[in-house]
Amino acid sequence: MATGLDQAAGMSLIVFSLMLMTYYSIWVIVLPFVDSSHVLHKYFLPREYSVILPGIAAVILLLCIGAFTAFVTWKNQKPKKVN
Repeated sequence: MATGLDQAAGMSLIVFSLMLMTYYSIWVIVLPFVDSSHVLHKYFLPREYSVILPGIAAVILLLCIGAFTAFVTWKNQKPKKVN
């Protein structure tokens, strides 16, 4: 059973993810149809970053997964027996 701290951490991750997804969706889907002089544009980065930032995040994620896999594989190697 999860403790209260685990549940709070999980809920905060869910809320953060929902906020990030909402922000990104508005940035990518809605903002191109809003006039460039509208006040809403000052709350978002330029559109070029909507492709660059997720790409960088994907590369970092793949590097972390690769490093974790290499670490686990290296730690689980059994020593070779000398005959």
